[in-house]
Amino acid sequence: MGQKLSTFEKRRQRVRTSLRARAGQRPRLSIHRSGRHIYAQIIDDAQGKTVASASTNEKDVRGKSGADVDAATLVGKAVAERAKKVGVTKVVFDRGGFLFHGRVKALADAAREGGLEF
Repeated sequence: MGQKLSTFEKRRQRVRTSLRARAGQRPRLSIHRSGRHIYAQIIDDAQGKTVASASTNEKDVRGKSGADVDAATLVGKAVAERAKKVGVTKVVFDRGGFLFHGRVKALADAAREGGLEF
């Protein structure tokens, strides 16, 4: 028998399934949120390479705390800026199993303001 999946894992599978339908057309803006930090990276799945990334572990992105909405906003702006330098403007947003709320929403909004389209 299979294992029971947590709500988070079910959500992650649902998100990944919808992303696979659009795979190869655009790079993926993947985020991870931990208790202390938030990470964002733009991944080209066709080549299997990370094109741009940003996180609250970096000195130029770090604010007072790595685990608040302000820090997520800084990460969103930074990843959008770095993506534009490489020539990426259109991405698919991969929120993993995280709800589109709070820090995740702040990062997404800041990335949109920074020039990414999704």
